[in-house]
Amino acid sequence: MNTPIGARIPSKLRAEGMPRVSELLKSIGLTAIDLPEINEEIAEVCRRKELTIGTVDLKDVAQTISRDSDKRKRAVESVCNQIAQISRLGGKVAFVCLVPEDVYQPIAASLEYFEESFPAIAKTCEENGVRIAIEGWPGPGPHYPTLGYTPEVWRAMFRAVPSSALGLCFDPSHLIRLGIDYLRVFDEFSDRIVHCHGKDTELLHEQQYLYGIMAARLDAAPAFSEGPWRYCIPGTGEVDWARVAYRLQRIDYKGCVSIELEDARYFGTLDDELNGIRKAYAHLSGHIS
Repeated sequence: MNTPIGARIPSKLRAEGMPRVSELLKSIGLTAIDLPEINEEIAEVCRRKELTIGTVDLKDVAQTISRDSDKRKRAVESVCNQIAQISRLGGKVAFVCLVPEDVYQPIAASLEYFEESFPAIAKTCEENGVRIAIEGWPGPGPHYPTLGYTPEVWRAMFRAVPSSALGLCFDPSHLIRLGIDYLRVFDEFSDRIVHCHGKDTELLHEQQYLYGIMAARLDAAPAFSEGPWRYCIPGTGEVDWARVAYRLQRIDYKGCVSIELEDARYFGTLDDELNGIRKAYAHLSGHIS
């Protein structure tokens, strides 16, 4: 197994520009990168620095599940064009988080619009050799409107649009905070896992006692937390990365593991972000190789 370890680019690092970003990530030991966008210049930087492109973010995805049929139609066309460009520039996985424009929109309605919009998107993926990685972030509270963050809804989505071009970004940090067995998710959806985020969650039991799992608290929650849990770098939370690594090896995983730095201890400055990525990489590289 030779799994590239990379990173999504956090905000302070992104401000350095792609040539400097690539140098800094390579200096840490990373061999992959998740891109917020792609063009000829960015693709050339990745080629020159020998960085595998993990994922490329798709734009206009919220509109693919909009109530407005005209918006959906325009968004599908935009997404299909982006997929073709990603393929042309060497990308293989497109990243989406299906948070609707209207946070009050029921998930059942979003699923209906998904079933209408995504057959064409899946067909374009198949034609271009690109797969979509659906991110399981629940979305903003208190409504948590994202389409695709629980096994129930993933099953429904893959029944509605069964194309194998549609897959998951396996991010155990979200599953931990939701109380979902992340290893069971891996086993059930192993054929759909096209990308993996290196991110963890620590459960905060005293805060659970104070606020409950719905995070009904008087004051504002700290960064990257809702109170009873907090996102953190791998090795400081609940995820057993040795067991994840074993499962990646068992399915002959061909994608990347990308550090998603959402840990309040490594936030605020460029040095903080680089320190967090270094520590996350040190832990992941001890298990994933």
